[in-house]
Amino acid sequence: MTSSTRRRAVRAAWAVLTATTLVAAGGMQAAQALSGSTSQAAVPAAVAVDSEYAQRFLEQYEKIKDPANGYFSPQGIPYHAVETLMVEAPDYGHMTTSEAYSYWIWLEALYGQATGDWDPLNEAWTNMETYMIPQAADQPTNSFYKADAPASYASEYNHPSNYPSQIGSSGSVGKDPIAAELRATYGNNDIYQMHWLGDVDNVYGFGAAPGPGCQLGPDYEGMSLVNTFQRGPQESVWETVPHPTCDDFTYGGPNGYLDLFTGDASYAKQWKFTSASDADARAVEAVYWANKWATEQGKAADVASVVTKAAKLGDYLRYTLFDKYFKTIGCTSPSCPAGSGKESAHYLLSWYMAWGGATDTSSGWAWRIGSSHAHFGYQNPFAAWALSNDPKLTPKSATAKADWTKAAERQVELYQWLQSSNGPIAGGATNSWDGAYAQPPAGTPTFYGMAYTEAPVYNDPPSNQWFGMQAWGVQRLAELYYETGNAKAKTVLDKWAAWVVDHVETDGADWSVPSELTWSGKPDTWNPSNPGSNAGLTVTLKSSGQDVGVAGDTARALLFYAAKSGNTEARDTAKDLLDAIWDNNQDSLGVTSVETRGDYKRFDDEYTAGGNGVYIPAGWSGTMPNGDVVEPGVSFLDIRSFYKDDPQWAKVQAALNGGPDPQFEYHRFWAQTAIAGALSDYSRLFEDAGPGPTPTVTPTVTPTATPSVTPTPTVTPSVTPTPSVTPTPSVTPTQNPTGACTVRYTANSWNNGFTASVRVTNNGTSALNGWNLRFTFANGQQVQQGWSATWSQSGTAVTATNAAWNGSLAPGASVDIGFNGSHSGTNNAPTAFTLNGAACTAG
Repeated sequence: MTSSTRRRAVRAAWAVLTATTLVAAGGMQAAQALSGSTSQAAVPAAVAVDSEYAQRFLEQYEKIKDPANGYFSPQGIPYHAVETLMVEAPDYGHMTTSEAYSYWIWLEALYGQATGDWDPLNEAWTNMETYMIPQAADQPTNSFYKADAPASYASEYNHPSNYPSQIGSSGSVGKDPIAAELRATYGNNDIYQMHWLGDVDNVYGFGAAPGPGCQLGPDYEGMSLVNTFQRGPQESVWETVPHPTCDDFTYGGPNGYLDLFTGDASYAKQWKFTSASDADARAVEAVYWANKWATEQGKAADVASVVTKAAKLGDYLRYTLFDKYFKTIGCTSPSCPAGSGKESAHYLLSWYMAWGGATDTSSGWAWRIGSSHAHFGYQNPFAAWALSNDPKLTPKSATAKADWTKAAERQVELYQWLQSSNGPIAGGATNSWDGAYAQPPAGTPTFYGMAYTEAPVYNDPPSNQWFGMQAWGVQRLAELYYETGNAKAKTVLDKWAAWVVDHVETDGADWSVPSELTWSGKPDTWNPSNPGSNAGLTVTLKSSGQDVGVAGDTARALLFYAAKSGNTEARDTAKDLLDAIWDNNQDSLGVTSVETRGDYKRFDDEYTAGGNGVYIPAGWSGTMPNGDVVEPGVSFLDIRSFYKDDPQWAKVQAALNGGPDPQFEYHRFWAQTAIAGALSDYSRLFEDAGPGPTPTVTPTVTPTATPSVTPTPTVTPSVTPTPSVTPTPSVTPTQNPTGACTVRYTANSWNNGFTASVRVTNNGTSALNGWNLRFTFANGQQVQQGWSATWSQSGTAVTATNAAWNGSLAPGASVDIGFNGSHSGTNNAPTAFTLNGAACTAG
C-alpha cells in the first residue's frame, strides 16, 4: 500500500489463484443508482474551538471535504489523489483504493470527536459498502464454495515472464476452517471485505460497476472495479496489465485477460476480488476510537450501526490470518501437509485474501485463498486487540475472539522479532518461500516456522525500503501501547522512537523525514521465551525527503507513544514537524511539496528478456476497451494512451525526450488525512490534556556500533515520496576501490534449474554512478532470464549491468538483483566477484 509503491501496495500481488477463474454477473439493482451523480457533502460548517491544533485540524478537514478541491468523485468516492497523472500502486490518480477508504473512515472518526457530529462517519461507511465492498450481485456463485477444497493450487513465480502459471499443478491444498461458522453467523456465503482497487472515473472503460453489471463498457460513468498486480514479486506497477474484476471476455483476448496469469485447459467467465488486510484493519481501528469518543459524548447510538459493521468486517478479515492454500505453518514443499482446523493460521495480517468464482450460476464454482506473506508494515495489533477486547467490536462468529486474541499477541511478537539493533523494523515472514513453498536457504531465521524475508511480496523497489511502512506499522503499535500500556510494545517503541527522533529534521522549510532505508543482516531465529538481541540486523538511512503523508503518520506514532510514556522529546519532535509543514507547505488544497519523479521515465519502457517492462507472452494479442492493443513489445503507456491527453503530460514527454526528471506537487488523499490526523492527535492528547505529559525516565537506548562504512544520511528536501522507484539514469560507471564491495549470492535449486538472488553492497566512501558486476560459473551453469539488471553471459563469465533506475549506489547502499538459471546437476555458487573491475568480498 502503497502510497506506497506505492506498490502496495498494492498490494495485491495476489498472484495466481484457482481453477478456472473470474468475474461477477450483474445484479438487478438499477444501474442509475450507481452511475448517477450523488451529492457530495457540502463544505462543513465552521465549528468554534479553543485549541490551536484543533482549529488546524478543522481547516485541513474543510480543504479535504470542499467539493471544489477535487478529492471526491461525483459519486462521493475518495480519489487516490486530486491529480490524475500519478503512477504508484494505483496506476492513475483518479483510482481509489481500500487504503483511501480506510483513511476516510479515520478522518470522519476524528471529525466526530472534534464536533460531536457522527453523520459523516455513517455516510462514509455507507459509500464504502456501496462501491468498495462487493455486493451479493458481484459475487453470485459463492453458494458453490467448498471449504474442503477452497482453491486449485498454482505456484507463484519470481518474474512475470514465468506466467501464466499452470492451474492444478502439483501441490496440496488444506481446508478452510472458518467458512462454515461465517455462513452460520451471517446466513450466506458472501465475503464482507473491501476490494482493493477501483477505477473511479472508468478511465480504462471496463465498466465493471458494483452491483448493476459485469462489463458495462467505456460509456458507463462511474466506479469500475479493477485489478492490476498478479504476476509475482518482480512485477512493479510499470509492468502490470489492468483487467476487470468481472471478466466476461468482452475485452482482452479470446479468454479475456485470464490467460496472461493462469494456464488452464479451458477458461470460464468469472469474477474475482482481492482485499488488502491493512486497509480493512485500519477501518476497524478507526471505528474503535469513534465508538469510544461517541460513548464519551453520550452518543454511542449514533455510531452503533457502523460499529456492528466494523465487527463484521473484522470477522471476515480473519482470512488474512491464514496461509494462502491453508497449508500447515512451516511448510517447505508444495506437497507439505494440508492444514485442517487452525493448523494453517499464522495469525499475522498477511498481504491479502482473495475470492472469486464463475459468473454462470447454472454451473457455478467458487474459491477462496489467504496469503503466505506477512509484512510488518501491514500488521495492526491494535485492531486485533480491539476485535478481541471491545465487546461491541468483537465479531459474532464462534472462534473470532480467540483468533484475534492470539493474533494481537503474535503481531506484537513479530515487531520484537524484526526490530533491528538500532531501532527500525525489518521486513517480514513467509510460509511459502519463492511463492512456491520451496525450501528456504540454509541459515534463514524463522518465526514460528515461517522464514524471514527482507522484502516481502515485492522487490521493485524492495518493499521494506520505503520508510512509510515504518510510520504505518508503528503508529498502530503506539496506539496499542497508549490504550493498554502493553510492556512489549513499549520496549519496541523506546528504541524505534529514539532512532526516528534522531533522523527527523524540523528546521523550517528544510524539514525532512526518513525516506529510504538500507538493511544489513538478519534477525535471530525467534525464541518467545528468550528473544535474541538481533545484533547482526542493522539499518542505515539511504535518503530523507518531504513526503507529507509519511511525516503525518510518523508524527502520529510519536504522539501516541509520547502521550503514554511521557517522552517529551518525541512529543516535541512531532509538534515541530507539524509546525514546519503548516508554516511552509500549505496551499489551497491542503499540504504538499515538490516531488521529482525519475521513475516516470519508465512510461515508455518496453520489455527486455528476463528484465523489466510489460511482459506479454509470445502469440498473445488483445485490446483494451479504448482500442489500445495489448501484445508483446508494448509499454506501460501503450496500453494507457489516455495519459497523453492529461494536462500535465507535457512534463513527462519532455523527460522521455531526454529532458530533466519531471516535478509535481501532489495531494494524495491518505497523506492529507495523515496530516489532519496528526493535528487532531496533538490537540486531543496534549492541548486538551493540559501542559503535556510528566516526563518519565525512558530507558536509554545504547546504539549498536555503526559500521565504518555507514554513509552520512542524504537529506533530499525535494522529496522521494513513494516506495515506487526514484531511478537514476545510467552513466559511465564510477571506479570502485579494491575490497570496497560485498556480494551476497544465494541460490535455490531444483532438478536442473535454480533461482539466484544477488545483493551487491557498496562499502566504499563514494557513490557509484553506474555499475557492473562480474563473476564466473564453475559448473557450466547458464543464465536464462534476470531482473533488476541487464544480464549477459559469455562462456562461463557472467556480467550484470545496472538498470536505468538503480545505477546510483551510495556508500553503504545495496542493490538486489537476480536471475533464473539452469545447471546439469551441480550448482556451486561463484566464489569471486568484481564490481566495476575491483574485487569484492563474498558475504
